[in-house]
Order: sequence, then C-alpha cells, then structure tokens
Amino acid sequence: MHVGLLYSRIRRDEKLLLSELRERDHEVTKIDVRKERFNIREAPEAFDDVDIAIDRCLATSRSRYVTRFLDAYGIPVVNAADTAELCADKVQNSLVLEAAGVPTPNTDVAFTTDSALESIEAFGYPCVLKPVIGSWGRLMAKVDSRSAAEAILEHKATLGHYEHKVFYIQEFVEKPGRDIRVVATDGEPVAAMTRSSDHWLTNAAKGGEVNRFEITDEVAELVERASDAVGGGLLGVDLMETGDSYTVHEVNHTVEFKALDSCVDFDVPAAIVDWLETKAQREAPA
Repeated sequence: MHVGLLYSRIRRDEKLLLSELRERDHEVTKIDVRKERFNIREAPEAFDDVDIAIDRCLATSRSRYVTRFLDAYGIPVVNAADTAELCADKVQNSLVLEAAGVPTPNTDVAFTTDSALESIEAFGYPCVLKPVIGSWGRLMAKVDSRSAAEAILEHKATLGHYEHKVFYIQEFVEKPGRDIRVVATDGEPVAAMTRSSDHWLTNAAKGGEVNRFEITDEVAELVERASDAVGGGLLGVDLMETGDSYTVHEVNHTVEFKALDSCVDFDVPAAIVDWLETKAQREAPA
C-alpha cells in the first residue's frame, strides 16, 4: 500500500502513524500541502501511484480544499471531502446530527448581535457561544450574564472575519467535570477516554486529564449513528454524560489520538492502520 500523508506539521499523532505504516513495509509519501499547487485538471506529481491519502492538515481551510481536489482526482482520501465539510463547520455538524436523530445539545444560529442576544436570553444563563470553525476549545465562551453576553457579542462583531458574525449559541450541558472522546473507524469504536478538568472546558489541548473509558453498548450505538450522519471515516466522536444518558456535541474529522494512545492498554495506531489497509483494498481499482 502506498500512502500519501497530507500535512503542514508533523506532530506526535503523525509520527505514530508513520511508524506503524513503515513497520508494515508500506510505502509512505509525506506531502506538505503548503508546498503543493493543486490544479483543477491533474494531480500534483507527489500523488503519483498513491493508493490512499490521509488528511492530517492542521488548517481547516486546507483540509476542506485538499480533500475536494483529491475527490476530483479520484484518489481515495481519509476523510472524504463531504465528511470534512460537515465536521469542520459546527453548524453543519449540529444539523446532520439532529437530522439523524442523534442526541445533541440544542443550538441556535443568529446573524446579528441583537438576534444572538435574544437567543442567549432564551437559553438562559449559563449558555455557550462557539465559533463555527475551530478546534482545541479556542474562542469558546461560557456566558454567565447579560453583561458578559453583550461584551462577547460586541467583541466578536468587531473581529472582522465573516465567520465571527455567525453566532453559534448552544445550551450549557451540566457534565460531571469530564467529557468522552471516542476514536472510531467507520462507526466502529477503536478506544475511548475521558477528559477531566475543574474548568468547564475539558479538552486535552486545554490540559484536561485523560483516562481510559470503557465503551458501553449505548455509547457504541451513538458513535455509529454519529459516524453515519457525517459519512463515516476515521473520526473522533465527543460525548457528554447527561444523567443516565449521553449527548453528542461534536464529530471531528482530523482526530488527534496521541492522548488516547497514552492512556489505554491498546495500540491505537495499529488499529487505525488495520482499517486503512482494508479501506485501501476496498478502494483499489478492479
């Protein structure tokens, strides 16, 4: 199998994948997307003879466009462009989860500060204001009062970029100081961890403590349904506990797994490469 690994920076996650692929004697071409030019008619030479590509781009914009080009070139890519599009945009993510009947936090989208404030007041305090594009818990705000809401909305309105003028307002879910990240391949859970913190944001990128989580039948079913809703692939499905059940608040398409690999008694990169091998065989021309 000849794998094209798309990147803009090689992190610990990519090193784990590269090590596992090379141990199995797969050919790997590392493709720095910052140095490539993508033509609408023909693929760059770096993709010659690539059987399958893995999108590990840090920048969401690069991820969304590069996967579109690979789809146009007929090169299988993990994850597919449609999946990247749905997962990268929190609005689209929420819409497809809701349409699929996957429990997900109630959400409003507004386009002016006045209408956004109306949504915030309707949800009550606290509620959560998120950017429509973003990861690692950046630019998220827990809104505790009307004065805080007015200040945050004014700040976002003056930032300039049009995405900051799309106000994504979500109900605040009372979670037990942690959330759950499940890495899955086409809806099949690979492994899971909890991310715990005294802060309301529990992301590992924000310093959350990670621990192994035993996947229940209910969680496995929700992960499968959430994966199907965005088109499947190598995904990180994030859940929060809500009393005796769960809600899926996000599905991630360029999922990081180094923290998960460090806290479970299971070889996460090996399971991912097992799946890649099967997918490449399935996608190979007859």
